[in-house]
Amino acid sequence: MFHNVEIHFVEMLQEADLIKVTIVNKDTFIPKAELQKLEKLISLYQLGINIEGLEAIIHLLDRFEKTQEDLRHLKNKLRLYENE
Repeated sequence: MFHNVEIHFVEMLQEADLIKVTIVNKDTFIPKAELQKLEKLISLYQLGINIEGLEAIIHLLDRFEKTQEDLRHLKNKLRLYENE
């Protein structure tokens, strides 16, 4: 998906530590690994959510993903004990 994104928006995301950018010879690049996150942030921003709201949402999504990862780990550990 392509978006006409202002560089100022990307700079605001970078300053808020919501995305990482790479600078090479004074040119700013967004690493491939960050593009999916950028797509999500653009969509939310277009819904009228400000940078502070984006920070809160990303923080909650990160916590949710960490909780899911922990749950998967615990389920796998439980399976090991059930199979003994």
